[in-house]
Amino acid sequence: MPLPDLQRAALAHAYGTGLTPTAVVEAILAAIPAEDPTFLLVTAERARAAAAALDPADRERLPLWGVPFAVKDNIDVAGLVTTAACPGFARVAATSATVVERLEAAGALLIGKTNLDQFATGLVGTRSPYGVPVNPLAPDRVPGGSSSGSAVAVARGLVTFALGTDTAGSGRVPAGFTNIVGLKPTRGVIPTTGVVPACRSLDCVSVFAGSVADATAVLAVAAGPDGADAMARVDGKAVAVPVGVAPPALRVAVPAEADLAAAPAWRAGFEAAREALAADGAHFVDVGLQPFFDAAAMLYSGPWVAERTAAVGEVIAAGVPGLDPVVSTIIRGGERMSAVDAFAGQYRLAEVAAAARALWRQVDVLLVPTVPGHPTLADLAAEPIAANSALGRYTNFVNLLDMAALAVPAGFRDDLPVGVTLIGPALADPLLAAVGERLHRRLSPQIGATQAQLVSPASIGPTTSPDRIPVVVVGAHLSGLPLNPQLTSAGGRLLAVTHTAAIYRLYALAGFTPPRPGMVRVSEDGVALAVEVWDLPAEAFGRFVAGIPAPLGIGTVTLADGSTAPGFLCEPVALAGARDLSSFGGWRAAMAAGAVG
Repeated sequence: MPLPDLQRAALAHAYGTGLTPTAVVEAILAAIPAEDPTFLLVTAERARAAAAALDPADRERLPLWGVPFAVKDNIDVAGLVTTAACPGFARVAATSATVVERLEAAGALLIGKTNLDQFATGLVGTRSPYGVPVNPLAPDRVPGGSSSGSAVAVARGLVTFALGTDTAGSGRVPAGFTNIVGLKPTRGVIPTTGVVPACRSLDCVSVFAGSVADATAVLAVAAGPDGADAMARVDGKAVAVPVGVAPPALRVAVPAEADLAAAPAWRAGFEAAREALAADGAHFVDVGLQPFFDAAAMLYSGPWVAERTAAVGEVIAAGVPGLDPVVSTIIRGGERMSAVDAFAGQYRLAEVAAAARALWRQVDVLLVPTVPGHPTLADLAAEPIAANSALGRYTNFVNLLDMAALAVPAGFRDDLPVGVTLIGPALADPLLAAVGERLHRRLSPQIGATQAQLVSPASIGPTTSPDRIPVVVVGAHLSGLPLNPQLTSAGGRLLAVTHTAAIYRLYALAGFTPPRPGMVRVSEDGVALAVEVWDLPAEAFGRFVAGIPAPLGIGTVTLADGSTAPGFLCEPVALAGARDLSSFGGWRAAMAAGAVG
């Protein structure tokens, strides 16, 4: 069996028409060569057992049912070796990282652990004694790091998503080089319990995926404090929502010309993204980024390098087998830092953070090229430190300044992928997702190095024919929720995962088990809500509608693209005293945030 399209929506449709998780796992395992530096460990038997254990009855309940994923090998998985790409550090994990536990509990299937720059120190993806993951779009160029294997696994279509980590750009740079999405959430949103630290105060678990929608679906499962991570953000669950809605007049900061250092191909990708945003009505503000660059310099020449020494300095000093000499030199550099240096660095960083807060009062997002350029392996061999350092120009400052970021593809130039990154203040993740999803769809709908395109209504399933009637669902009938079997058992087919036009509001209705929402059309203050479009055989549609209880009913729903279809609406009389959930952008997001009783 050839590799199927592993986008979540495509998988959901395929599972509904007879594909099994076991068949998906076998197809993936068959596609991974025996000697593949992308993976440090392929968990074949574990994946087979997990796939066989999935209960089809849970397909509508578990949001990641049958979705294959990979984990960067500085993240623990119970019973498996964690190497952090250093043989002398290798140890068997007694327990899984919190993020892995959550993903597997949601039905995701672990395929393997991926290669990385040793101890997550590097942005090139080549600093590993286990070999260099081959960039499938440019074999003579670096794959990006430190989360090299995770990005390459997604780009090759071997997994739906993969976990990386991001301290200075490791969850974004590889995405830019492999034509995929790299979601770097707000710091502390995903617990780092069970993650080998690089700079513990800055580290983030990141998500690589083929689409923004898939990445945010993973975030919805993974986010939220676990009680064990002292760096976790107690308000982190608030960002774990599906793709949100961008404001009608987005305010976008862009680097001043003096700070826009990028190779022609990457400059062209940036300009294409800017033009796309302008076509949607965005307003632009030129900003000088030099203070941000000054702050970023402290990561590798200032006190924060000492935090890397605090994390794994004893291992480096012990001279364990397999140490990368460049990584060793970088980490031991922290030994010369003093407490005075640390405080001076904190004071300087506080000054820059104040400037950043002032920026966010003027704009919604910052748009930058993900990297200035894409070095070849030969470039890196000639200048191993300089070539690596240059890649962090637009990434290094983000975690230091407590920002969220999302890297998305921006097309191809000279047959190589280019990309842009959207940056926002802490907890701006839903806004970045909304803007990023639209940019990705318009600029580069191809996923990684595969032939798959971003899922659209035409590619998720068959289009509605005269003997079938579409229905827009917004609540308990969504895929994976309790009433979805009413659709599937009646021959329903998923047509689209999309949004309404921004003319509706959503409320929690009282008296329903399972809980259900009511969507109403409004004349002002409307929002776009996450919905799914299904269709039913004509003879089944009438029976389905007859079973809908008041105050719910079927009316005409306008979707984001201006098209209309029959769908669930609610009588306004039922909304007295009902909780307004509109700010969550959809029923699934409200459930993930604990807003549904």
